Amino acid sequence: MSKIIAIANQKGGVGKTTTTINLGASLGVLEFKTLIIDADPQANATSGTGLNRKDNKLSLYDCFINETGITKTIQSTSVPNLDIVPSHLDLVGAEVEIINTPNREKILKGAIQVIREKYKFILIDCAPSLGLITVNALTAADSVIIPVQCEYFALEGLGKLLQTIKIIQARLNPSLTIEGFLLTMYDSRLNLANQVVEEVKKHFQDMVFSTIIHRNVKLGEAPSYGEAAIIYDVNSTGAINYLNLARELLQKHGMTQIPGKEKIIASVN
Repeated sequence: MSKIIAIANQKGGVGKTTTTINLGASLGVLEFKTLIIDADPQANATSGTGLNRKDNKLSLYDCFINETGITKTIQSTSVPNLDIVPSHLDLVGAEVEIINTPNREKILKGAIQVIREKYKFILIDCAPSLGLITVNALTAADSVIIPVQCEYFALEGLGKLLQTIKIIQARLNPSLTIEGFLLTMYDSRLNLANQVVEEVKKHFQDMVFSTIIHRNVKLGEAPSYGEAAIIYDVNSTGAINYLNLARELLQKHGMTQIPGKEKIIASVN
């Protein structure tokens, strides 16, 4: 049975898609069969894994609107053990089209059930909104990773997201948990970044991942080549960060025998 994790934050530009692609690729390289579901109409996770958005005849939109089986939409990527359900710009209109559909919040959950045995991890890249598609993702997920950028206004809007999660827990998905808060875009040279790290850890304590994602040029360059950082430059800071995150996630769920003292692959300055 797979672990389904939504990567969500209604703020844009916090590293949701970057985290989805690179965490998925890291898990794949570590030989855990992983599926990315691109639930963002911008389809950046789709293009960021090397797929041409214009060439995708079937996408997540078809699962929502045309009742297409999700297995028909799955495509492989260049990363070992990593598949993807692509997105399409048409997904923008899906929320309006399913508004009168019975159990509209559970469409994605129903679609995923048939593939849960095939994958160890299913990662859902959510749009920067708290709309119906994101609600579907949170209803389908076992847990949620919340990226928080180490910049001004980092905590802005988190209260609304946490309130949405509480509502979904109460009404739609009682078993939903917060996997953790992931600090992203960290620059150790900036006092503000260090202040944000302290503030987030003060507020959320053990719910914050030990791994911090540093600002890294390779993380920004890799998607333009349709590759994850670990494929684009395995020695880059970004690749090392996300491998660390993958190993931390695996250890948290008892899926690795790696001793705690060896959890970190490499130190990053």
